[in-house]
Amino acid sequence: MSLKRTLTGLLRSYEGTSDRAKLPELKTRYYQLSKERAWEEVSSTLKKIPGYKVLHEVPTVGEILLEKRSTFGRMMDITVSIIQTGPTRSAVDIYSASRGSMGDLGSNYRNIIQLFGVLDKKLSQYKTTSG
Repeated sequence: MSLKRTLTGLLRSYEGTSDRAKLPELKTRYYQLSKERAWEEVSSTLKKIPGYKVLHEVPTVGEILLEKRSTFGRMMDITVSIIQTGPTRSAVDIYSASRGSMGDLGSNYRNIIQLFGVLDKKLSQYKTTSG
């Protein structure tokens, strides 16, 4: 992780992905799967990642809420959204925020990178390019 990310983390206690993200690693991921199939794959994969606890799942909306404790003991809330973009195509976005007002030293950024790393590996055969 770069010095710039760490310095950004001194002030900011959240990070999220989107189509318009400047950093390629924070761009929305697209998979050639229906929303229901993407939901099954993503949900089952997230439940197996050590250190993350699934708090709530809302299949109709396509959101999974996770919780993780940082190395410094702060709690982080993570929302994984699965959006249908076509009949057989889905997008996955992640938003991670630390509880409290101080910065996170980049831990929310690292959460997103770790979660996308696991999902990209598991769903590599279905991954497609941008929207």
